[in-house]
Amino acid sequence: MFSVKGSIWIESNKGAFIGMGRVILLEKIEEHGSITVAAKSMKMSYRQAWELVNSMNKQSKQPLVIASSGGAGGGGTKVTKEGKKIIDLFKSMNERFHKFNEEESKKLKI
Repeated sequence: MFSVKGSIWIESNKGAFIGMGRVILLEKIEEHGSITVAAKSMKMSYRQAWELVNSMNKQSKQPLVIASSGGAGGGGTKVTKEGKKIIDLFKSMNERFHKFNEEESKKLKI
């Protein structure tokens, strides 16, 4: 039995903007309030995570992630309203893509 498989991402003229890995990173940042902890939870270096966040922020009209430095209340990192919107948009599109793959797989006559 054969099936149609694939993955999707959104890119700009500057390269990859958002894909499933970056969505997971954003969700982990939202969960932990920290790029460092999010990166560790994904077995990724802080540098790689920061580069991905920086790339997304630079390509977006509004930042997807905002980091604040420490102080009396401590620092932290937040996924912005725009970031949450991008997560939802991508997940919805990815779900439709997987349904497309399933439908096309049913049509295969190989």
